Amino acid sequence: MDVQTGPLVGPFRMLPHSRLSDTLKGMEVHFTPEQETQLAQIANHAGTDAEPLVRDAALRVLQEEARFRAAVREGVGQADRGEFIEEEEMDARLEQMLRS
Repeated sequence: MDVQTGPLVGPFRMLPHSRLSDTLKGMEVHFTPEQETQLAQIANHAGTDAEPLVRDAALRVLQEEARFRAAVREGVGQADRGEFIEEEEMDARLEQMLRS
């Protein structure tokens, strides 16, 4: 899947690359000199440039945020339908998991 045009998780979808570029082409992210050095080192080690490295990282954050929000919406829906367990049962399950 092409990162530029692939769908994100949940209700969010990526804009086509051309529209994304038109919409966000003026966006800038500023880093301290130390952060820039660190990014350059990481990018060099990965065999890429810092710009695509930062862009890919930002897209992963957005995808994870979308997954988190979808999970929260699903949990709220389950609670609204009464599909939940009591606190005591949850505590017992956690205790059992920690002992395993």
